[in-house]
Amino acid sequence: MKSPAATSVVSATQRIDEKIAELSDWRGEMLAHLRALIHEADPEVTEEWKWSVPVWSHHGIICTGETYKKAVKMTFPKGASLPDPSGLFNSSLEGNARRAIDFHEGDKVDGKALKALIRAAVAANRG
Repeated sequence: MKSPAATSVVSATQRIDEKIAELSDWRGEMLAHLRALIHEADPEVTEEWKWSVPVWSHHGIICTGETYKKAVKMTFPKGASLPDPSGLFNSSLEGNARRAIDFHEGDKVDGKALKALIRAAVAANRG
């Protein structure tokens, strides 16, 4: 018998799968690509579903994956304290804590830089 925690993880993963399928356009493809990069950067990541959006966690929230009509947004709650030498953060720049990256149709993702940012977020969560 699965523990309640295992059930919620499966449920969150299924909900993210459903969200990607439901989008059925470039936003679904982008969200799926970003999800894959998150898992490559941190194979121990936990998928959650909070605030009606995908959430990836490891010792705390790494980032969320929100979808809008013209953007897929990755929000990092501790983004302001993370090193971003490649300048990926392009949204929510005025806050004291969080930072975000807006991806638009046709944008190329710098996978190497994004994975470094994800690893930095995990390290920040570990303290």
